[in-house]
Amino acid sequence: MTIQQVLLLLLLWMWLPHPCHTEMLFRRTPDLRPKSFGGRALGNDGKAIHRQKRGWMWNQFFLLEEYTGSDYQYVGKLHSDQDKGDGSLKYILSGDGAGTLFIIDEKTGDIHATRRIDREEKAFYTLRAQAINRRTLRPVEPESEFVIKIHDINDNEPTFPEEIYTASVPEMSVVGTSVVQVTATDADDPSYGNSARIIYSILQGQPYFSVEPETGIIRTALPNMNRENREQYQVVIQAKDMGGQMGGLSGTTTVNITLTDVNDNPPRFPQSTIHLRIPESSPVGTAIGSVKATDADTGKNAEVEYRIVDGDGTDMFDIVTQQDTQEGIITVRKPLDYETRRLYTLKVEAENTHVDPRFYYLGPFKDTIIVKISVEDVDEPPVFSRSSYLFEVHEDIELGTIIGTVMARDPDSASSPIRFSLDRHTDLDRIFNIHSGNGSIYTSKPLDREISQWHNLSVIAAEINNPKDTTRVPVYVRILDVNDNAPQFAVFYDTFVCENARAGQLIQTISAVDKDDPLGGQKFFFSLAAVNPNFTVQDNEDNTARILTRRNGFSRHEISTYLLPVVISDNDYPIQSSTGTLTIRVCACDSRGNMQSCSAEALLLPAGLSTGALVAILLCIIILLVIVVLFAALKRQRKKEPLILSKEDIRDNIVSYNDEGGGEEDTQAFDIGTLRNPAAIEDKKLRRDIIPETLFVPRRTPSAPDNTDVRDFINQRLKEHDTDPSAPPYDSLATYAYEGNDSIAESLSSLESGTTEGDQNYDYLREWGPRFNKLAEMYGGGESDKDTS
Repeated sequence: MTIQQVLLLLLLWMWLPHPCHTEMLFRRTPDLRPKSFGGRALGNDGKAIHRQKRGWMWNQFFLLEEYTGSDYQYVGKLHSDQDKGDGSLKYILSGDGAGTLFIIDEKTGDIHATRRIDREEKAFYTLRAQAINRRTLRPVEPESEFVIKIHDINDNEPTFPEEIYTASVPEMSVVGTSVVQVTATDADDPSYGNSARIIYSILQGQPYFSVEPETGIIRTALPNMNRENREQYQVVIQAKDMGGQMGGLSGTTTVNITLTDVNDNPPRFPQSTIHLRIPESSPVGTAIGSVKATDADTGKNAEVEYRIVDGDGTDMFDIVTQQDTQEGIITVRKPLDYETRRLYTLKVEAENTHVDPRFYYLGPFKDTIIVKISVEDVDEPPVFSRSSYLFEVHEDIELGTIIGTVMARDPDSASSPIRFSLDRHTDLDRIFNIHSGNGSIYTSKPLDREISQWHNLSVIAAEINNPKDTTRVPVYVRILDVNDNAPQFAVFYDTFVCENARAGQLIQTISAVDKDDPLGGQKFFFSLAAVNPNFTVQDNEDNTARILTRRNGFSRHEISTYLLPVVISDNDYPIQSSTGTLTIRVCACDSRGNMQSCSAEALLLPAGLSTGALVAILLCIIILLVIVVLFAALKRQRKKEPLILSKEDIRDNIVSYNDEGGGEEDTQAFDIGTLRNPAAIEDKKLRRDIIPETLFVPRRTPSAPDNTDVRDFINQRLKEHDTDPSAPPYDSLATYAYEGNDSIAESLSSLESGTTEGDQNYDYLREWGPRFNKLAEMYGGGESDKDTS
């Protein structure tokens, strides 16, 4: 956006009506509200309702987008009538962008925008303001909300979804035929001014096409548009906002329109003579130029074949038909010499390959053109002293070492200076560089023959006065080997030694490999890193070595694995060596030395037993184990566990059993005295059926006096149980059988009743009805039960 456009928009904005001034004072507004009897009103219940006066008057702030000033943009001013100007009030701003995008002066209430705002990102901001007492930090005004609305300016040009449109329309169409519709969009606010009102116009493509200003529909503007005259049209459409008025922003798009046609035209050269030029240094096969006969038809009807029919250069030049472009490419057939002949004349004919007899009346379907070719004396490119270069260099040279130099000269009399360069496509890793003045090639990165033994470079030589005229030469760099790699084992060796091995027995043959490639061939030497009492290495002097035993007999029970360090060195300069470790396992072997087993568990098996015997022994062991398990299971089922493990667990367990007892006189199942005597439960012990997480020393509690009330006794025991750290963490039942003393009704428990049932007469139960007959039979027939027992 230019400065003139910005100034114009600012001027227009100043003349627009605004709801409020930018600097807004917020006063108390009692006069704006209806008054009623001292500010009181009566509610539905007849009570007086007080209306609180507010000291804020809120309106929208309006802020112009895309502010370009150097200072913060002033938004407006917040002011309370409680502000006496002594700095006792503090203004606080919160909400969208508060503290970052919008800041407020705590003393004056001035609001500023800290950066340029784009309405297209956000059209309005909702904020809240509050005035508080700076000393007490109490609000003097209630928090209120206001809106900062961003005024739109015309800062977005219309844009088309496509940069290039493609369309077609039949030839000879009437004026006004619709071709295609293009639509542009504008990010500006369509509800504010004309910033988003778009008008379409045509910049290129007249008088053939037109566009509707409101809709963007492109239509034909000329009648009888003939594809034979012109097939392709490029139309440029402009979309301008502000209703197309001056100062509006615009965007353009291109529409490529193709006319369709029929095959009714012969090929025609656009001119009768064409003049071509070619340098004398052009090699054979070089394309000089092309001729093209235009054919209004399409497809096979437009295919043309070119040939040279006459001229003084028929033996010097050829013409080839390019099928995809339908052009005749003229090429050099023989070498040219400017000093021998400078001008050639050719007659070239173009003829349709597929002729429709219906259109013979239109004339012959061929045409001719005269082609004049001028041979020019040119500035020849530089010439290298060799057709190729070969340089050899050792891989351990220092960086920056020159490996060789290429030389080239200008064959022209002017003898222009030459500039050399490397084709980086042939040196992607940038290992080499070349001096542009003298052609010296030097290294820029370390060389490694093991990674790449050859580097094929291409050096370019160009004249400084004519850098486009270049010559290339191949440069082959061979990297010579340096002994910088130590030999290693050729493969991983799985070596074993038999327990019955004899001294001097061969257990392994080893070999080595080396990445280096010395001129005299590879030569390796094998030796032990230290004297070994069990094994030795014998060098075969053919890059292999043998591992031999030094003593008789090995035992897996004592040592099952031996580690043998072997030193391998080469014969080049400087000598490189490495140490490889062989892992030798001790195994059981047969008489022929074949390995049978290397595991130490095999030592436990008796010697001399066959596989069948071992399987039989294993099956017997399994059968015995099964019999023992079954016997133990049967014995466990027969064994009946006691109902109560100990007397001490009675108070903490509920024992459930289905056996019928012998009545109230049967006290053998458990100690009834434990339930009757409170002193018997003092010795608390931990439960044995569940292991507690933490062990605490049980706490002994004093026994309750004989005259204590039962309720107090139960409450005391419950409190002690809850506070006892040795109590189990799970739910349990604590039973207390103390009934107290001095009861007038004496004991109600049947535990201390008479030992005989004769004192009781239960015949009255029969008089209570059928539902109590069962009880009458149980208690009334007690004597007969005793007799039968």
